[in-house]
Amino acid sequence: MLIVKDFCLSLKDKRLIQHVSFDIDNGQVLSIMGPSGIGKSSLLHFLSGTLHQSLTATGEAFLNDTALHGKPTTARRVGLLQQMPLLFPHMSILENLLFAIAEDIPPEQRHKMAQQALEKLGIPDKANALPKELSGGQQARVALLRTLLSKPDYLLLDEPFSKLDPALRRDVRAFVLAEIRHANIPALLVTHDSEDAKAMQGKCLELEKAT
Repeated sequence: MLIVKDFCLSLKDKRLIQHVSFDIDNGQVLSIMGPSGIGKSSLLHFLSGTLHQSLTATGEAFLNDTALHGKPTTARRVGLLQQMPLLFPHMSILENLLFAIAEDIPPEQRHKMAQQALEKLGIPDKANALPKELSGGQQARVALLRTLLSKPDYLLLDEPFSKLDPALRRDVRAFVLAEIRHANIPALLVTHDSEDAKAMQGKCLELEKAT
């Protein structure tokens, strides 16, 4: 379970978010909505340990009974999926997947895990293809499985569907939800689209401008 207690966010003397608390069970997705500039993505940065130095945040975050807010990013075991898939353009799809798998796993097992991911994606013939040779929906799916192959303890999604056309968006949403449930980890989604929130079949938290 991912737990956030009394999160507040400020930019200089301007309060953006105040006193937000929530918890997310394993295998569930909480959606965050709200006006642009309120600090929704900054909440994700707080949880990943990458908050910009111009912002000030207070509050606590826990994964089960372990405090996250005092840990460096490298110790948080967090997965992040953003608007753009951010696949390595010079690497093949197979190499992109292998990059996420821990190096202490035997090479044969690593290759098998990556190959199984390609089969799950329905593109086993694209192992040697470059990302630019895939459709937007395929790239989004590869990016998600690459993130999950790194075995994160929780997942942060920053408008990952916003660049997809409506038909692809519906399919990729369903794929993302199924994989989160399969991985059985808590996930937090930031979106401007209420349909994204509905598709995640979880609670939705509407942030309002601080007064």
